[in-house]
Amino acid sequence: MVDSPRDSGTQSAAPQDAPPHDVVIVGGGLAGGLIALALHRHAPGCRFVLVESGRSLGGQHRWSWFETDIRAQSRSLMAGFALNGWDEGYDITFPSLGRTLPTAYRSLASAEFHRALMAELPAERVLLETKAASLDAGGVTLADGRRIAGRRVIDCRPFRASEHLSGGWQVFLGQQFRCEEPHGLTRPVIMDASVDQLAPHGNGEAYRFVYVLPLSPTDVFVEDTYYADQPKMDADVLKGRVADYARRKGWKGEVVDSEAGILPVISGGDFAAALAEVTIPGVAVAGARGGFSHPLTSYTLPFAVDNALAIARVIASRPALTGDELAAFCKRRAKRHWRATTYYRMLSRMLFEAAEPGKRVVVFEHFYALRGALVERFYAGRSTWPDRLRILTGKPPVAIPRAIRAFFSSGKPLETKPLNMETPA
Repeated sequence: MVDSPRDSGTQSAAPQDAPPHDVVIVGGGLAGGLIALALHRHAPGCRFVLVESGRSLGGQHRWSWFETDIRAQSRSLMAGFALNGWDEGYDITFPSLGRTLPTAYRSLASAEFHRALMAELPAERVLLETKAASLDAGGVTLADGRRIAGRRVIDCRPFRASEHLSGGWQVFLGQQFRCEEPHGLTRPVIMDASVDQLAPHGNGEAYRFVYVLPLSPTDVFVEDTYYADQPKMDADVLKGRVADYARRKGWKGEVVDSEAGILPVISGGDFAAALAEVTIPGVAVAGARGGFSHPLTSYTLPFAVDNALAIARVIASRPALTGDELAAFCKRRAKRHWRATTYYRMLSRMLFEAAEPGKRVVVFEHFYALRGALVERFYAGRSTWPDRLRILTGKPPVAIPRAIRAFFSSGKPLETKPLNMETPA
């Protein structure tokens, strides 16, 4: 975490008798931070506050996306962040396929997310190291008993697994190496699935790939990722595999940063029931907690950008908008997103139920052999009907009977036990 001069101490919450804020945002991750930024830029009269329990905004993450994932008219929200970018495309590698695709790629480190937001947002609008104990339609009660009153409250806390959802998990651990010599890469490697698919995961068999970002001529980010049925991680195993991959590539140097995570890959379920579990009357829900992610890739940034701008615009255009109305607005957007991503949840079921675990790599290899524009639209969640048919036609990468069962399945119940990271990253 990169500290700024404003990080010297914990900010104080508003006094008990302070007038209510127009908006209280709880959770300073990607969704909450971008909503605060959008309000600052597009609803200048809005008196908001962003409440974050950690010492920095964004946690310890790296978010990446294809340039075309964000609609052209929305990209200005990301202006001001120092992004890593590659306009010459990206590479993919599979046992029987290697390609360079032309789509530009972008990446944002959480340290830069924190730095840029703290530099742009007014100091009184961000409360770090401030834990919320409870939320309600009239504001937030903090863990120390203090109260922040608000006319509208937005819950951007982390995703919570639900027994009403089905699917699996994407487990990953990445490390940034500062190499002694230039690493020689000019483009990202979004998927190197030529690695051993049967390597022990501490989580059963799964689809595995390595993700590589050349951040500078000597800095390279290497992440070991796999799709699995259980939300378990043995961080020591993954660290060893990342180090082995770097060693095989001849990259020698020190580790200067790292991240690890376990993200849901949703294949189905009763979304209304799952959303009801995390919904507080009169409180809007956004981010992954509100279902705003790509069901198969787990990408969140494009949806966070769209939501942030939509929320800022409706608040700017409707000064009398109530908390209940904002909550209903976000709920309608969440339900539309769920309907719009039905196809990708079906593909998730194909991955977890139709493909044998050790052969899930074939499903992705089949997909990446398709046209680059189709791949672009897939990641953006905007696949056309011809795209959808093309993905499912040709030599099937899974057995037909298993595919039919997966198509009509409701999916495997999503594990709701606490995420298991056996060793801290």
